[in-house]
Amino acid sequence: MGGSRNPLASTSATGPTHEVKELALVFLRLGATAFGGPAVHIAMMEDEFVRRRAWLTQQEFLDLVGAAPLIPGPSSTEVALYVGHRRAGWRGLLIAGSCFIGPATLIVMAIAWAYVRFGQLPAVGGILYGIKAVVIAIVGQALIAFAKTAIKSKWLLALGIAAAAASAMGTSPLLVLVVTGLVHVAGREASRSTSGASSFLWPGALGASGAPAIPVTLSKLFLIFLKVGAVVFGSGYVLLAFLRADLVERTHWLTEVQLVDAVAVGQFTPGPVFTTATFIGYVVAGLPGALLATIGIFLPSFGLVALSGPLIPRLRRSRLVGTFLDGVNVASLALMAVVGALLGRAAIVDAPTAGLAIASAAALYRWRVNSAWLVLGGAVVGTFVQWLR
Repeated sequence: MGGSRNPLASTSATGPTHEVKELALVFLRLGATAFGGPAVHIAMMEDEFVRRRAWLTQQEFLDLVGAAPLIPGPSSTEVALYVGHRRAGWRGLLIAGSCFIGPATLIVMAIAWAYVRFGQLPAVGGILYGIKAVVIAIVGQALIAFAKTAIKSKWLLALGIAAAAASAMGTSPLLVLVVTGLVHVAGREASRSTSGASSFLWPGALGASGAPAIPVTLSKLFLIFLKVGAVVFGSGYVLLAFLRADLVERTHWLTEVQLVDAVAVGQFTPGPVFTTATFIGYVVAGLPGALLATIGIFLPSFGLVALSGPLIPRLRRSRLVGTFLDGVNVASLALMAVVGALLGRAAIVDAPTAGLAIASAAALYRWRVNSAWLVLGGAVVGTFVQWLR
């Protein structure tokens, strides 16, 4: 058992080729079957790598899970990257990440192709009609769970309200995250009251939503998703705030409805929610757009995991870094709340969708039904309602 904890010893015993092949097969299977969101993904990895294969001890795995939220990007994907890096170095990191992301990317790409070609057909419309209402309930559940962790004091609650107000006025999501983190550091260090904090959050408002659309280019598309992958902390749902700001309000490459459709696709497919980028990239610019958007949003995680591994223990012990991240987390919560409200307005359009959202919320909160089953149920109910009509 002790030797299995040492990736180098395991490599020498089984051979590097066997090591990499085993890593690839495990993560391909996880990538094709990991429905239900980051918490489910991490639970599946814990069962696979701690209980079944003993590649890591329970404490080692928990350290990796604790490290993932300290860097931007999708947390469950970053846990996969950390495991791959621990197991087989740089090569393991690339293999684990590619194999975990790959199946979902291919599935989402196929769905995006069908959406672009047949998206107006009644059957497809019914599926998305039902799924979008369920997605709002899932986002709401994530919002509540995140709030329990992020809001640790009245000061952080005040910062969150100010951040939500700034976001609702059109302030750049990146500016909201960074400034809220800095204001929290300043407030804690100076032991000041919450008054005046919101004044730091108002600059940087975007132009009017009626501005003309910006022409689509592959380079701009790649840079947008590269930026999102490099700055999104907290839940994967926070990326919706960035996507809406860049793709709906600023460039006008997507409509509100298309953004909700993209989120819905990310929900009912396996793997990370960030494969929403694959769907959006295809809708905006076809196959090249899908590939570049996917590479752009995941690329920062690969680099950050490789660089942060040795630094994570020091960062977690740093008082200033911890305080900054507390501010970033509450700002992420605020962004989620604002975008969730906007997406809800686009998804809850009549009595059936309202009833489906309420029923989904009850199933999530009271019975903790797996979100994958709820999304499937939403697709069935939506199709049935559209058929009746």
